[in-house]
Amino acid sequence: MSLLTISGSPHVQSNQTTKKIMWTVVIALLPALLVSIYFFGLDALLVTLTSVVFCVGFEWLIQKYILKVQPTIKDGSAVITGILLAFNLPSNVPLWIVAIGALVAIGVAKMSYGGLGKNPFNPALVGRVFLFISFPSKVAMSEWPLPKPLFGSSLTDTVTGPTPLLALKDGQAVDLWNMFIGFTGGSLGEISAITLIIGGLIMLFRKVISWHTPVSFIGTAGIFALILWLVNPSEFIHPLYQLLAGGLLLGAIFMATDMVTSPITYKGQLIFGFGCGVLTIIFRSFGPMPEGVSFAILIMNAVTPLIDKAFKPKAFGY
Repeated sequence: MSLLTISGSPHVQSNQTTKKIMWTVVIALLPALLVSIYFFGLDALLVTLTSVVFCVGFEWLIQKYILKVQPTIKDGSAVITGILLAFNLPSNVPLWIVAIGALVAIGVAKMSYGGLGKNPFNPALVGRVFLFISFPSKVAMSEWPLPKPLFGSSLTDTVTGPTPLLALKDGQAVDLWNMFIGFTGGSLGEISAITLIIGGLIMLFRKVISWHTPVSFIGTAGIFALILWLVNPSEFIHPLYQLLAGGLLLGAIFMATDMVTSPITYKGQLIFGFGCGVLTIIFRSFGPMPEGVSFAILIMNAVTPLIDKAFKPKAFGY
């Protein structure tokens, strides 16, 4: 009598691999990177390269000499962490601060849990929040560069100013078109809405992400912001500005969709995006800081296991 060989799931196969997925995300991030270099000059490229090099380097060192496993830096995950960390920083940030952020993102948020696929929190956001909390008095973490020519001045004489969210809270006028194309102050990866949307479409077309989390995130934030604005337009920011300003699109498209730290089911992803949207607007509207995307996503990362348990699909036959 022949015996059946039963293997573990998943049984449905495709040509997608971790390496292909990660490098597709890197490609999707390139439009936003190019725009940041155009508007902030070579400083943006230097900050991004520093972040990527240190993220990749720290991952290699930890895997090689602490975990004593075969380094997996070729899969591209550390490169993505480096780019996303840089995208959450201004172009005038001192490079030693970038290196510290890379160490926290890789060494604390990722490798301390065992590496890719095991980290409960988005590593780039952990690194960004650590820097934001640790260096609040540093000019580079509280003032943001204004656009300048591609081959503009060095890091030491960058002209800074308020981000659109800060300007709006202070009652200043902000141009929506400039926010859409990227001609505004802010972090490297949050300034250009159009390039972030293009990157999201690339990932959707390649089936790297689904629409559920970003649409739920953006839609919820927009509706909640609209309600608050209708109640008191003199106090709360117009929903269009809320959606285009800050890191909302960057977070909704590239960080809330992280397959490791977000729910696995479509229903769960809708709930996850809903929670991110609500928390983001609450933090922005009622909190002491103008931005809230990073904290919102990290809080929902912590809730992900509970969401997965609540919306766990029934086993076949039950």
